[in-house]
Amino acid sequence: MADGGSWRPPRSCEDYWWEWKHCRGLRHAFHHYYTHGEMPACGRWREDYEACRAWERDHATAAQEALCKSERARVMEKQKYAPVWKLRKSPPPDWYLPLNEDKSN
Repeated sequence: MADGGSWRPPRSCEDYWWEWKHCRGLRHAFHHYYTHGEMPACGRWREDYEACRAWERDHATAAQEALCKSERARVMEKQKYAPVWKLRKSPPPDWYLPLNEDKSN
């Protein structure tokens, strides 16, 4: 870890607070339940907010480590899912031809 004087949290504490409030909102909870079949787990955002405040208040090493660990876990979780579309290296060979929009199906 970096020394306490130069290290900054990856996000501002207000960002963690906003994410926690958003996660607990009725609209988000309904959408998450509809999409994933379970209620969202919002506790991590609250813990990150408290760790961020502890860092701002005391420059606690435990708070720094908790924030780093949580952000790493968040990044790893995001990378777990493959992209929906396969990315191309180059355009298709017939990209310049007109589309057949006038044909009826």
